Amino acid sequence: MAQKSGVSRRRFVQIGGGLAALTLAGGFASADSHDGDDHDEGMDEAAEDDGETANVRVAHLSPDAPNVDVFVDDEVVLEDVPFTAVSDYLELPVGSYNVKVSPAGAGPDGAVLDEDLDVPAADLTVAAIGEVADENQSLELAVLEDDNSDPGDGTARVRAVHASPDAPAVDVVVAETGDALFEGVEFGDAAYAEVPAGDYRLCVYPAGEREEAVLGADVEAAGGSVASAFAAGYVMPEDAPADEAFDIVLTVDSE
Repeated sequence: MAQKSGVSRRRFVQIGGGLAALTLAGGFASADSHDGDDHDEGMDEAAEDDGETANVRVAHLSPDAPNVDVFVDDEVVLEDVPFTAVSDYLELPVGSYNVKVSPAGAGPDGAVLDEDLDVPAADLTVAAIGEVADENQSLELAVLEDDNSDPGDGTARVRAVHASPDAPAVDVVVAETGDALFEGVEFGDAAYAEVPAGDYRLCVYPAGEREEAVLGADVEAAGGSVASAFAAGYVMPEDAPADEAFDIVLTVDSE
């Protein structure tokens, strides 16, 4: 997958919070707060704790799934998580964990996703992608390693993640120049790009086409910032299992 310029867009959703209009140009909510109360001490005891820690967050990107609860080693860590929500990072000792995702209130025995994960000393995003209905893409947990290192003054780092079940492979193009910053991005793909700080107009097209953009966004990319842009929802919600329209969910990972 080719790389991309400082994408930013409209929505930044935190679990337990509402919507906030943001760009990459400042005024960000920090995504690197780690609240020790968000996980149970039992998880620490179950992990192979060698003194190293990981920062792990969870994203709900399955458009036809209900609100969900997230369990780590059968202990609830997040509750009633809505579609497009991305949690703050939770600090965990390095080790092996069982992660379950259940419809809200169903408990760990009602899990629709049940995965054993090895957690390294890194920043990670664990995202529920695909569909419960399995019409276009199967429901799964995608584990993404986050590069939150400082890109340096005058440079922004942005990751694009394709999590729209019915969207084709796409290209992301700078309107002003016609340059393709990402090409042939398929469902489940994720990649970073580092770009000069500045303002951009980005257009999302079906791969190889330039006639009609699926989505357009005016972007401000601030130097020293890191963000992720998750493409979520349905391109054709009227024909989909849920009426969740295609959009970009932006998380500010570091600034």
